[in-house]
Amino acid sequence: MTDRKKNDAAPKLLSGGNPQIPKGEGNGPAQDYIAAMPGWKRDVGQRLDDLIVRTVPQVHKAVKWNQPFYGLKGDGWFLSFRCYTKYVQLQFLKGTSLDPMPPKASNHDEVRYLDIHEDDELDDDQLRSWIEQASNLPGEMM
Repeated sequence: MTDRKKNDAAPKLLSGGNPQIPKGEGNGPAQDYIAAMPGWKRDVGQRLDDLIVRTVPQVHKAVKWNQPFYGLKGDGWFLSFRCYTKYVQLQFLKGTSLDPMPPKASNHDEVRYLDIHEDDELDDDQLRSWIEQASNLPGEMM
């Protein structure tokens, strides 16, 4: 359930269908982002959010730069995700320190990505391992 009132306008979708959600701290903005994800991507966003919360119960959430970030209060952020036209991209901010590394490289030295397409079978055990590993690394302060 979101904090948005029923009479509020739906968020604008930016390039690739990424929801434009106001910057904010806490679960409410993150849930607003997920609720605004278009089509099948909403289920992916909810599944990721649920898995992150189950893996790191003390996780802190925020929306920055039109994407939800997950971290530990006072220790920075360890992952985020966002919508693109044909996939949802999960971003591990210290992904080069994960074993095995997520498959997609970034222009940023430590960042690694997992692109999730509509028909992909997600490996929850691998995702849980990456989330747990990432949460135990020093987070990115942003």
